[in-house]
Amino acid sequence: MRTQTVSVNGVVYHKRTGMPLREERGHELIDHSAHAVHSTLQKSRTLSRKYVSPSVKHPAHVAPVSTHRDAAPSVAPHSPQVSITVRPKPTHTPVVRSDMVARFKSITPTTHVSAQPKVIADIAPTQHHLAQRVAAVRTQPPAPIHHPSHVLKQLAIDKALDEAPSRTSRRDVKLVKKSHKFKRLASIASVGVAVILLGAYFTYLNMPALSTKVAAAQAGINANYPSYQPMGYSLKGAVSYEQGSVAMTFGANGSPQEFTLTQSKSGLDSFAVLDTVVAPKAGDSYQTTSSGGLTVYTYDGGAAWVNGGILYQIDTNAHLSPSQVQRIAASL
Repeated sequence: MRTQTVSVNGVVYHKRTGMPLREERGHELIDHSAHAVHSTLQKSRTLSRKYVSPSVKHPAHVAPVSTHRDAAPSVAPHSPQVSITVRPKPTHTPVVRSDMVARFKSITPTTHVSAQPKVIADIAPTQHHLAQRVAAVRTQPPAPIHHPSHVLKQLAIDKALDEAPSRTSRRDVKLVKKSHKFKRLASIASVGVAVILLGAYFTYLNMPALSTKVAAAQAGINANYPSYQPMGYSLKGAVSYEQGSVAMTFGANGSPQEFTLTQSKSGLDSFAVLDTVVAPKAGDSYQTTSSGGLTVYTYDGGAAWVNGGILYQIDTNAHLSPSQVQRIAASL
């Protein structure tokens, strides 16, 4: 069988591809790593010039550095000696620097110039150019206006008419004053009529109460007008009175039914009213209702109760319910 490998330096390679396959035994392995190829750093051997005298010469041997670990550094047996001579630092000649340059003026002044303080004057406030133009226009006197002759004549006529008093204007002023006065009187009269009408309306509404107060003052008792009347009933006629008693009659609208409320002085209590007023008229046919401290006796044809030394009696030909009578008594 034909051999497909080749051995070079102990490494077996493939003939066609050239790829390494293995290493033969008996050969020393060669390290191909980066540490073996690149040698380690060495310290610098350059002499520092500031520590070397110019007359001293030092030999310098430069040895080649091997690229393999196993390779020993070879030193040339007869390497030439290199002498290093340190030259002295040259002295610089002074350079004349101009005082015109600010950065050199304080270092090497050549001339002494008497420095005088520089006075910088403040800038006065200035006015904007547009404001200046406006002020100039304002200060200029207005240009005279030249009117033609006919215009001047008409202006003079108008001025004379305005200044001269006329009979027509005076008459107009009098008419205006009279119209103002008439309007003022008319407004005052309308307000007065409105007040009178309102007063009459309220008087009409309060007329029964006012009549009751007048009658009570004449009778000498504390009589009141009831604020509640059954629906469809209103005061019929005037409030009548006699010494110690006031009576008022309420009639139904469009019906002959009516009831009369009489208020008179009395020293009776509720039990005495039952015995002396209710029993003689109704006997045992009555109903008793109590509300708000009032005891009201209702019977066929009337009702009676006492409150604050005033005896209240109702005589009626209508059929008033006990609840209606109770509301009348509570409204007094």
